[in-house]
Amino acid sequence: MNIAIQGYEGSFHQVATELFFGKDVSVVPCNTFKEVISSVTDEKETDAGVMAIENSIAGSILPNYNLLKKSDLKITGEVYLHIKQNLLVNHDVELEDIKEVHSHSMALQQCYDYLDKYKWKLVETDDTALSAKHIHQYKSKHLAAIASKLAADLYDLKIIAADIHTLKNNYTRFLILQRNDDVDAIENSNKASLNFHTDHSKGSLAKVLTKIADSDINLSKLQSFPIPGSEFKYSFHADMEFNSIEQFYKVIDQIKKLTTELRIYGVYKKGIWK
Repeated sequence: MNIAIQGYEGSFHQVATELFFGKDVSVVPCNTFKEVISSVTDEKETDAGVMAIENSIAGSILPNYNLLKKSDLKITGEVYLHIKQNLLVNHDVELEDIKEVHSHSMALQQCYDYLDKYKWKLVETDDTALSAKHIHQYKSKHLAAIASKLAADLYDLKIIAADIHTLKNNYTRFLILQRNDDVDAIENSNKASLNFHTDHSKGSLAKVLTKIADSDINLSKLQSFPIPGSEFKYSFHADMEFNSIEQFYKVIDQIKKLTTELRIYGVYKKGIWK
């Protein structure tokens, strides 16, 4: 299978891809999340895509929800990946040799407590894995990168310091996206993502939420988005967890009567935290 990811080989998107699909897949690197959507949409390019959607520390990646809404793709799964940042160098490099550390700005921020112990120059780059690739290419004794263990393996680098991130409980949720025509019903599904509008009358949202709660369904996420061109009216993204598919579609029939628009992005298995 060919899987579209944002970033380069060795990125956390590839780690998530291999956790879901196995290691016997090929990744198609994309510079942006918009390119991921475009690549998955084209059946000649890829079979599926993996896209980060939220982080346990930084929160929702709001532009990616908008990309999902504008696409015709379906969510067919999810991965919760434990983000572990490592300091990577070439094999003959020691800590005292390092003068610069390169990585994505977010990765650098996640490791400030460790980096503050040293007087290294911090250089922001476009991608953690690309930084690791450049360290390998330049063969410099004075450069290090912050990236994944997979990046270290792919680019033959040494992990000179492991798990250097400050907050250890850092998870990113990734969505698995596929074309609608390629999606079959997923056996033992217990989670769904959808988007809906209410008529914005008094108590309209509360009525929808009450129906969900009364059906013994867990609303694990509710995110509001302004509707373009409206006067502060909103649509809502909802993630719902349930015990049976019959239970889910029963509540969908109920809330359809309370909404002006409802779209199901996907019905899939809840991801395991890894």
